[in-house]
Amino acid sequence: MTLAIFDLDNTLIGGDSDYLWGRFLAQRGIVDGKWYESENQRYYEQYKAGTLDIHQFLQFALQPLSQHTLAQLHLWRAEYIDEFVRPILLPRAFKLLDEHRARGHTLMIITATNRFVTEPIAHLLGVEHLLATEAEIIDNRYTGKLSGTPCFQAGKVTRLREWLAQNGHDLTESHFYSDSHNDIPLLSIVDHPVVVDADATLMAHAQEQGWRMISLR
Repeated sequence: MTLAIFDLDNTLIGGDSDYLWGRFLAQRGIVDGKWYESENQRYYEQYKAGTLDIHQFLQFALQPLSQHTLAQLHLWRAEYIDEFVRPILLPRAFKLLDEHRARGHTLMIITATNRFVTEPIAHLLGVEHLLATEAEIIDNRYTGKLSGTPCFQAGKVTRLREWLAQNGHDLTESHFYSDSHNDIPLLSIVDHPVVVDADATLMAHAQEQGWRMISLR
């Protein structure tokens, strides 16, 4: 089995689903709009700079999930997907996924964004396997807490290795596509690293390493 692994935000889609979910919540008045927008932007800038404290961010990002029922959250999420995600789907991303399917590869998305936000996006893209940051659920309600290892930076490597062990697979001939320098740990362990519309830090690293560079925009 050959794995074709993809980062999600700003790689397979033309934006950041975590950041956009925060904007949706603020615009709908589900959270304190002005404060939440400001914090959401602050954390996004930290992510881009590589200085994000993932645990601190997740305390912020997962808290709204704990304040509403699953039924209500799912209604809002459907609206968010239609209004914020569908407009940033990339035709070239669908073509790339189809190319890997035609080669018989197993497709996987691995993302720091939580599963609640990203699971329907993986379905839209037709990708069966999703490794995402997991939000704790107790008695059919989100607690606002993290469950397990955050799927971020070196945590992506940890989560992927756990999945490989559980499923009896390895990284032989594996591919990984990402836009972000936060994913250098995972890009460094696959056989075919590919940078996609890369940030400046990743672009410089990729040029040094001789990694393939593409655009899906």
